[in-house]
Amino acid sequence: MHLIVGATGMLGAAICRRLASQGRGVRALTRQGSDPQKVASLQRLGAEIALGDLKDRASIEAACRGATVVVSTTSSTVSRREGDSIETVDREGQLALVEAAERAGARHFVFISFPPVELDIPLQSAKRAVEERLRAGRIGYTILQPTCFMEVWLSPALGFDLESATARIYGAGNAKISWISFEDVAKFAAASIDNSRALDAVVKLGGPDALAPLEVVRVAEQIIGKKIATQHVPEETLRAQYDAAADPLQKSFAGLMLYYARGDVIDMTETARAFGVEPLRSVREHLGVVAQRTT
Repeated sequence: MHLIVGATGMLGAAICRRLASQGRGVRALTRQGSDPQKVASLQRLGAEIALGDLKDRASIEAACRGATVVVSTTSSTVSRREGDSIETVDREGQLALVEAAERAGARHFVFISFPPVELDIPLQSAKRAVEERLRAGRIGYTILQPTCFMEVWLSPALGFDLESATARIYGAGNAKISWISFEDVAKFAAASIDNSRALDAVVKLGGPDALAPLEVVRVAEQIIGKKIATQHVPEETLRAQYDAAADPLQKSFAGLMLYYARGDVIDMTETARAFGVEPLRSVREHLGVVAQRTT
């Protein structure tokens, strides 16, 4: 049985779909009050629904019973409820999940993290604590560190809007990023299971091409056939926001924007081949799909 923690989230749901399509048993951890439509979608896949919360150790212990593989995608940065924080969910909750998985006799833990950032970011500190716990533990692990999800960073929520032909650029926009699709991250997560190359490994993930944000804008202009108005948030402004942030979540977001501004290139040639995840979705493909939806 494969327990997916964060199953109603964008990435977690994609992993559930992937595993179900392979005929693998899926147990989806959902919280009380989760979106009924998302839960129903998981049930249609044939997933077993387990109610639980990373802040509730008893529910996590119950969810892990009988699970041979645990995949955790959840984070307080995505879906926040009362009591949710980087400390209670991303650190303490994830550490409790690792312990529960070990006690349940799971053989493999797949943890979704992100690449190292040269800043003191609360979210990064929590992720690294979980990574260190996995390395020191008695359960096999795979730590996946994907770079910027194109469905998130190249979306209206963060100022990249094809429909209005506007794009917010964090920093100068000249540093290249290996943008990745969450669908490809889901493929890597599924491919990590029963893969000797993934066992006890930290795997950085990116997309098939590295493009600077301004290059992404040029690609988008070619696709929609019109000029895109850009608005820059200078790196100095991002640094000031980071330095001034007292809230751990705000500081983490500011730090991740600085990470975006400085870029991160990851050569995926060998990794994609080793995991059998080819071809990877390109930025052009992603923007083409988005353009079709908005026209």
